[in-house]
Amino acid sequence: MTNKIPGRTHVTMRDVAKAAGVSRMTVSRALKKNSPISKETRDYILQVVKQMNYVPDQMAGSLTTKKSGFVAVLLPSLNNLHFALTVQSLTEELEKVGLQLLLGHTDYSAEREEQLVETMLRRRPEAIVLSYDGHTQRTLDLLADVSVPIVEIWEKPKHPIAHTVGFSNSKAAYDMTKALIERGFKNIVFLGEGQDDWTRGAARRDGFEQAMRSAGLDSKAQIMLGTPPLTIENGAAAVDVILEQYPQVECVFCVSDMAAFGVQSRLLQIGKSVPEDISVVGFGNFEVSRFSSPSISTVVVDPTEIGRQTGKLISRLLDEDESSTDSPCHVTLTPRVEFRESCKPL
Repeated sequence: MTNKIPGRTHVTMRDVAKAAGVSRMTVSRALKKNSPISKETRDYILQVVKQMNYVPDQMAGSLTTKKSGFVAVLLPSLNNLHFALTVQSLTEELEKVGLQLLLGHTDYSAEREEQLVETMLRRRPEAIVLSYDGHTQRTLDLLADVSVPIVEIWEKPKHPIAHTVGFSNSKAAYDMTKALIERGFKNIVFLGEGQDDWTRGAARRDGFEQAMRSAGLDSKAQIMLGTPPLTIENGAAAVDVILEQYPQVECVFCVSDMAAFGVQSRLLQIGKSVPEDISVVGFGNFEVSRFSSPSISTVVVDPTEIGRQTGKLISRLLDEDESSTDSPCHVTLTPRVEFRESCKPL
């Protein structure tokens, strides 16, 4: 076994865990004087620690010395109804085990998330929940040695930090696009967000592109504008651009229901009939999509269930012994396509 990881200036707890074939939580517990794990496992891990010249990080170690009673939760928006419902159900679950939330607002900024992660770590949270919209490398480095559960929600990342509760936004958008194609649509335009790298919006765009390419259709029929999240105003402003660049458009697939409502409102305002002239679909099943006229077809997701499952997962992880936390847990939810008045078969 080598004493140094190639390309690294120092060895992290993640490196030790990988070399020993256990979780970071197990390594953290092995470093305690009164370790709850078996003597054989602890001796083996300490041998790996010695061989790799690992020096425990003081900040990461401090997270296990006291019980803060808090779970840090970082969300991109606090006025988004979906995130509000997620927080509500997550709070209800965690209160059952005596935990409370410490909320942070990232404003869809990976850099701001990085700052908040560093701030939250100083408060010794017992678990960390992140809404996935991409992370900076420093955020990943900060979380590498944290010996508490880390849960990414609202997405199934290809390379998760640890645990996840969510669904594939790419697959959900693929399913919606495929369903549109099966209804006879060929000229579909995707309305997404500018500067969407590593976001859930980018994953939805990817799903649209995959389905269009599979059907031999134009996957580059896209309008990207604004910054996450797209607003009703952004959707309305996009209509003139869509009609100018794609005059044969049959359906607009919007990255969110808010954008879809803006598109539909503007189309009706300029005398276009929805869905007779142009169909409109969104993503999220927000209230605005259900009660607009015509009602907007969408991808239905359950924010309350995401919060509930996240709370249950955290409660279980904090209550389990080291042997049951070696493998990350992935809770998968399944969105569904729901067609309403805004979209009908051609």
